[in-house]
Amino acid sequence: MFLFRRRAFFRIMNIHGLQSHFCSVPSSTLLPVQLPTRMESHLWYVLPEEVKSETLLKRYFELLSPCEKTNVLRMRGDELRKRALLARALVRTTIARYTNDRVDPRSLNFKKNGYGKPEVDWQIADHWQPPALQFNISHTSSLIACGVAVDSPIGIDVEEKQRKLKHHILAFAKRYFSTHEVEHLTSISDIEVQRQQFLKLWTLKEAYVKALGRGFSASPFKTFTIRLKAAARRGIPLSEELDSQISEISVESLGSEDLTKNWQFLPLELAGSHYGAICMEKHNTIGKGNVPIKLTARRTIPLVEDECVIGTDPVVPIGGLTY
Repeated sequence: MFLFRRRAFFRIMNIHGLQSHFCSVPSSTLLPVQLPTRMESHLWYVLPEEVKSETLLKRYFELLSPCEKTNVLRMRGDELRKRALLARALVRTTIARYTNDRVDPRSLNFKKNGYGKPEVDWQIADHWQPPALQFNISHTSSLIACGVAVDSPIGIDVEEKQRKLKHHILAFAKRYFSTHEVEHLTSISDIEVQRQQFLKLWTLKEAYVKALGRGFSASPFKTFTIRLKAAARRGIPLSEELDSQISEISVESLGSEDLTKNWQFLPLELAGSHYGAICMEKHNTIGKGNVPIKLTARRTIPLVEDECVIGTDPVVPIGGLTY
């Protein structure tokens, strides 16, 4: 039954040869990548529609653990299975590239913290000290993203820019957002601008909760509010000098437990189709004051090719949050 379902999955996909659109990476090996520096994030993302090779999907499937394979095959619908497969392959191949060929992506083990956030469970051998990598993943139907940092918790979120809400925006916001955030959305008369601002706020709040590693149930959105200082309230120009302005986003606790200290945010637009946000904890050796997140972003097809795209049209830090 297992083999039948696996063959059916790849056959029904009805996929064809993979077309190369950017620099090729030899498929026989994973090219090593330098670790992020402190307060730097690496963001890798894949567009499922660009992965069309049945042979490649089979290679991804063989990278997975038995449990992951079972979970993928349990998904209902070919597109859901494909996205789940790509997400696991992206995580495994990405993390392996930071180990300087010491770890095969198939051999990686994962564990979850007390709230269910995945972490790498390194198997230490030969006196090798594994990197202090932290990662987080987010996906929609058309984009899968993985954020990586060193010595710092990280959370990321991506949302489709054209996402339509089933409920009225303000009614939905009143259910999940703080009073301050609801007042901000209420002040926006243009319905489309209001929808865009809602999605940007949602990505920031989701990234923060995921960086905490506690999950939505342990850190409900109403227990904190996102605040923007003067520089971030202005529409931020798309330039090389964004970082110091974008870092003016902060989070304020509204509950009895204050976990809001030393967090930095970076809002993004991805692939022209998504809003995104990265949240990282400031490293304790950086010193006082806001330290901007440095970002290296790569659009990838795991095991085939990748392209550094930060500062280009596919990945742009954004402003325009209009508190």
